[in-house]
Amino acid sequence: MGNTQITFIGAGNMAASIIGGLCKQGVPAALIRASDPGVAQLEALHSQYGVQTFSDNGLAIQDADIIVLAVKPQVMRHVCEQLAPFTNPQQLIISIAAGVTCHSLSQWLGVQSIVRCMPNTPALIQQGVSGLYAMEQVSALQREQAEQLLSAVGLAVWLDTEQLIDAVTAVSGSGPAYFFLLIEAMTQAGVKLGLPQATAAQLAQYTAQGASTMACQSSLDAAQLRQQVTSPNGTTEAAINTFQAGGFSELVEAAVRSAANRSHELAQQLSE
Repeated sequence: MGNTQITFIGAGNMAASIIGGLCKQGVPAALIRASDPGVAQLEALHSQYGVQTFSDNGLAIQDADIIVLAVKPQVMRHVCEQLAPFTNPQQLIISIAAGVTCHSLSQWLGVQSIVRCMPNTPALIQQGVSGLYAMEQVSALQREQAEQLLSAVGLAVWLDTEQLIDAVTAVSGSGPAYFFLLIEAMTQAGVKLGLPQATAAQLAQYTAQGASTMACQSSLDAAQLRQQVTSPNGTTEAAINTFQAGGFSELVEAAVRSAANRSHELAQQLSE
């Protein structure tokens, strides 16, 4: 990131996670600022990482090259309108707020160098994945800076159109909850088969972790990996056939589509 000055507006869990990731990558704490009305959050950030903290957003963004908007979507308009008099066209705005469009941010801030991101909660342990979309006015250098910043907490994937943010929200933004639901269901199934609760939970959790790691590291796609462990007339095939007979694939598609539709609805409401 060079000597890039980064200011976070909002010092919640996601902002703290990104700050932690940046510090681990060697970004000097002197180049990172955080502004938030919560004194305890700021004190915790300063104590842990040594970053500069502010309670005044306007002061916090002075001389900032990158401004990361990490506040709740419901207060984004108010925060942006407060920031607008202190921003300049050279600053890169990165928003990690769900549902707030680049058009709305541009109107409220009066700037056009905006990157909109949709991270997910595993970013809190530097295992996240984020979808990124940049407005046309964002330079190649700024795109690189945005990618480096989000890469501090996991994988960063660029999107060609902003509309795809809804799909990213549905697949990866909300996605961790889908896997938690499966782990929960597998745990309860194990308990009903006679396993102790703690044992069933460990088996489900670590199986999910191992399968995910294999999927990420293998050159084979998920379908091929599944086929490798599905012997004809074996136990895995019996389970897979039961899943498919219950309409598993169709149910997953319907669920993900519901999330995407809701993401679009929320974006419309927040832009009104």
